[in-house]
Amino acid sequence: MSESRSNDHRSPQRVEIFADGACSGNPGPGGWGTILRSGKHEKELSGFKPETTNNRMELSAAIAGLAALKHPCHVILTTDSEYLKKGMTEWVAGWIRRGWKNSQKQPVANRDLWEQLVELSSRHQIEWHWVRGHNGHAENERCDALARAAIAAGRGK
Repeated sequence: MSESRSNDHRSPQRVEIFADGACSGNPGPGGWGTILRSGKHEKELSGFKPETTNNRMELSAAIAGLAALKHPCHVILTTDSEYLKKGMTEWVAGWIRRGWKNSQKQPVANRDLWEQLVELSSRHQIEWHWVRGHNGHAENERCDALARAAIAAGRGK
């Protein structure tokens, strides 16, 4: 019992997640890339969908990063998607309150992915950071390259 109490007082592990999505056409074939970093350890993930949108790929990149975490963590999640950042920090509480309707009383686009993000986010302390895309941010550029490589591989190129 005392061992469990001492574990409860540990600070959560600090993990950086960098996430980006890309689409060749919108809609069209899409890919996402994610980097997870904790201390000196780093892991790259990527994925492909044959028919999707850029916004869905941005959300999928964040979902993949959060889903890869095995324990509750203090997460610093960096994205170039204002849609993702504002969705999670400004809009989602209102969508949920309104039964997944946006401010125009229309169904929220990509609700399935937003619901996954809400569920995964509830396990962690998350700081959401936005960076301008294609502006020399090394990890954002790497995530973009991972997403584009996933598109190319998915198309069989």
